Amino acid sequence: MDRITKKAKEIPPFIVMDVLERAHELEREGRHIIHLQIGEPDFPTPACICDAACEAIRGGETHYTHSLGLIELREAICAHYLEKYGVRIEPDRILVSSGTSPALFMIFAALLEAGDEVIMSDPHYPCYPNFAAFLGGRAVPIRTEEGEGFQLRPEEIQKKIGPKTKAILINSPSNPTGNLLSAERMEEIAELGPLVISDEIYHGLVYGEREHSILEFTDNAFVLNGFSKAYAMTGWRLGYLIAPPVFVRPLQKMQQNFYISAGSVSQWAGVAALTQAGPDVERMKAIYDERRRYMIQRVRELGFGLKVEPAGAFYMLANARHLSENSYDLAFEILEKAGVGVSPGIEFGQNAEGYLRFSYANSLENIKEGLDRIEAFVRQR
Repeated sequence: MDRITKKAKEIPPFIVMDVLERAHELEREGRHIIHLQIGEPDFPTPACICDAACEAIRGGETHYTHSLGLIELREAICAHYLEKYGVRIEPDRILVSSGTSPALFMIFAALLEAGDEVIMSDPHYPCYPNFAAFLGGRAVPIRTEEGEGFQLRPEEIQKKIGPKTKAILINSPSNPTGNLLSAERMEEIAELGPLVISDEIYHGLVYGEREHSILEFTDNAFVLNGFSKAYAMTGWRLGYLIAPPVFVRPLQKMQQNFYISAGSVSQWAGVAALTQAGPDVERMKAIYDERRRYMIQRVRELGFGLKVEPAGAFYMLANARHLSENSYDLAFEILEKAGVGVSPGIEFGQNAEGYLRFSYANSLENIKEGLDRIEAFVRQR
């Protein structure tokens, strides 16, 4: 008897994993593949962070922590938000999680009953609507425009707000576009009324501009942040959320039941990241910026549309409709014929169909080689 639930059967896969798994098959066959599809830093975790983890292990810090997280880490997060954004928060508003994905899952679980809605941009990070649907809610996408850097328009959000609206979800810098919301638009969004969920995981990786936290404009908000991207700590599985006080106890109870606490060693590593790894982040950011500037130039030279230069994260969403309206098939054609992995735009929403996401979380040497291969592919095609 088939006992698998409908929601388990119907949750979509990551399309980028289809690309990655086929790339691995080709590599096993002896092909050399350049990976421009993965959103993962190619740098090792900075030494000061690793040293702190080793010291924690040697010191016996290998047990459960407080379910909200180590007080030392939560205090370091408070100090970070005060120094960077001028925002004062208390440690008891912070819950440390095993990455930002569990944090978002708990936030949605605290907000959504069956049929409730979360407004978000299109394009968006693929997991957002999947989490909402899994919990009985639904995403309400808002089409954004390439010429505006895919920024959400507050007036378009206002049109979608209804009795079922529980939150507005923003992500700046954005995956997949690499673009930032302006401070003015963030402030306008904060004033619309519903709770705002601000995914700030790419903060720290911004070039030539300044990122803003939603907490600069309102306390009626959740913040998602973590250590995976800026600190090259994807495998450490360490994130956190900042919540309005009334939500903290319900979220804490979910953490206790589902996860108990984030990993103790990773949390001590997080303390070192916030207090010691600033120079390492600046070094990595400078290298990302060099790659970014090179990729922007080459992608445009190859005929892909990029009306607004991405200023954050390590992605750009380029218009490839001159080659194909079917981004999924195009991504696999590029993989098979050019040996380069890229992410199809359809992964990120209907409004991103016909686009490709390029990641510069790879060496400049590999980026040059990958784009040379794509240039040859375009010419032959």
